[in-house]
Order: sequence, then structure tokens, then C-alpha cells
Amino acid sequence: MSEYDIEHSHGLHVVHDGPRQAPPLLLIHGSGASGGFWSPMVPALVGHHHVIRVDLPGCGQSPPAPPYDVPAQAGRVAALLDDLGLRHVAVGGHSSGGYVATALAEQRPDLVGSLALISSGPSMDALLRQPFILRVLLAPPLGPLLWSRRSDAMIRRGISATAARPVDVPDDVVAGLRDTTYRVMRTVLRRNTAYIAERSVPERLAALKVPVLVIFGAADPRWEPSSAHRYDAVPNARVELLPGVGHLPMLEAPETTSKLLLGFTATGR
Repeated sequence: MSEYDIEHSHGLHVVHDGPRQAPPLLLIHGSGASGGFWSPMVPALVGHHHVIRVDLPGCGQSPPAPPYDVPAQAGRVAALLDDLGLRHVAVGGHSSGGYVATALAEQRPDLVGSLALISSGPSMDALLRQPFILRVLLAPPLGPLLWSRRSDAMIRRGISATAARPVDVPDDVVAGLRDTTYRVMRTVLRRNTAYIAERSVPERLAALKVPVLVIFGAADPRWEPSSAHRYDAVPNARVELLPGVGHLPMLEAPETTSKLLLGFTATGR
């Protein structure tokens, strides 16, 4: 497997893998992350899909470009898909990337054929007390001081703190997070909170007619794992809990996560 095309479109850094004639699969990362988080899954996915990974504005290799509210992010992704001439795309989102995927389906149901939400908390009351290193890095008074001084090792510790098992964090993931500013990160987090505070994700999905796969780590330290079953109320939704996996199934269990995603995109169930 090798990257065969990298482009910039509507302020988004976009990486294409796999044959263009294959069914498209769009992957959207979570808060402050980048398309590199999907890298361990790409080798399994490209045998079946044209995989499209985006870096949202201010994240990874995409430059800052406000506003950062979820509907605006979804609008940028919709413009990208329009430029590519794609419709009825399988869309996967990790964590808050699932909110962008949901908003895309709300705005443009013609673009979304199915939705896979990985570690996407359903509502704010499911949020757990965050790991200590994240609380220090993301909140005043220390956050603004420490953020710009983060070493690669500290970035890796911050990522690993959301996992339930040891993970190998790709270098491009570290580089992408290093370039994300504290202001962008805090703004993105606030906008994501506002989106699910306004209306829960299961409630939003229940109003849509799209097949949904929900993958959740049974040991997720960021969101209450049992909250994944709130998605059971969504018609055409299937919920999969991964034992011993935390918030990062793509890094912690890429084979299992890829298998679930491929089975879903092949059947819509």
C-alpha cells in the first residue's frame, strides 16, 4: 500500500489511498488529530475502497481556517465530495469526527450512504473525568504555557492516555498534533461540545435514514462505555463494543476495527 495522491481542497489536506474506481470511504479524525490516526487501518481498507482521509482545518497539515463549528466543518467536507463528484459515500468518523460525519449526513443526505462512528460520545452527560495529562494540557492555567513547549514524548503520552493498551503512535500523528495550536484545539473542543449539547448524536441519527455502525472501546477512559448502547435506539444502527480497547480502536485494535468496518460497508449492516 502506498499513498498515491495528496491534495488540498477547500482548506483541507486530503490523502487518497487505493484505486479511484473502488467504492469511496471517507475517514474523518477527532479533535486536534489528523488523518494519520487511520494509518494502521489503511492497508486492510485499500483492497476494497478508495480511501479518502482529511485533515480538518487547523489540524494535521491543514492550515487554521475558522469557523470551527461542526456544521461548518461538515460543509467543507461536503464541498470536497462535490468537487470529487462522489455521492452515497461510506463515511467513518473517530470521536468528534463522528459529529462532523453526522452533520454531513444532516446537511447533505445525498452524499452519505452509511455512517460508522468510532468512539463518538453520544451526549455530554456520558463524558468521563479526563486523564490527568489532558486536563493539564487543555485547561488554564498550565495549558497555554505547556502546550507550545510539548515534546514529542509528551504528545505521545497524551495520546496514549486515552488508550487502554499500549499503542504505537505514528510519527505523522505526533507531527500533526505538534502543529495544532492551543487556541484552535480549545475552540474545536468548545464547538464540538456545543453540537452535542444542542442535540444528542443518537437523536440526530434517529431523524436520518442511513445505516449506522457504532464501534466503542469497552474500556474507553474518555466516554462512559455503556453509553454506546444509547445508539441502540437509532433505527438501522448496530453497536459493537471491543473488550479491552480504549478510545483509540484504530491504533489499539486496527485489525478488528477494519474487519468490522469492511463488513459494514459491504452489507450496510
